[in-house]
Amino acid sequence: MAKLSILRYPDPRLHTVAKPVTVVDDRIRTLADDMLELMYQADGVGLAATQVDVHERLIVIDTSEGRDDPRVLINPELIARSEEMTFADEGCLSVPAIYDKVQRHAQVTVRALGRDGLPYQFDAEGLLSVCVQHEMDHLMGKVFVEYLSSLKRDRIKTKMLKKTRDEQKS
Repeated sequence: MAKLSILRYPDPRLHTVAKPVTVVDDRIRTLADDMLELMYQADGVGLAATQVDVHERLIVIDTSEGRDDPRVLINPELIARSEEMTFADEGCLSVPAIYDKVQRHAQVTVRALGRDGLPYQFDAEGLLSVCVQHEMDHLMGKVFVEYLSSLKRDRIKTKMLKKTRDEQKS
């Protein structure tokens, strides 16, 4: 597979709604492996296929301390959400160096297919819960900055566009 790169906000492709994966085959497993490699290189804890311009319902996550517990979530769905909410600082590989507080469900239960194509389910809280919800937003074409005020969002958009222009000049 071609070397993957991460789309940067405000790229309109980040707003594409991902389609379900119809078959878990070598192409999907390779994509998951490549996404994990890119996520680790970028020092992230999660990456959605949408962020690498592949619009299929695939997420990779590793919130472990040792960065040695990768999770592959194919066609993930939240089957339960706590009523309790939490505010946590979020960042995004598509919006580098920008962090802000976003409200999320404190706990979620997730059902997905794994890298092997078999269904599994898990409960998530803390960083894992936030990460799952953040990455699932990407699959729906939503970037975390959309939870922020329009003023903050406009400032971030301007900053990202300037950063992209400056990088293209170098």
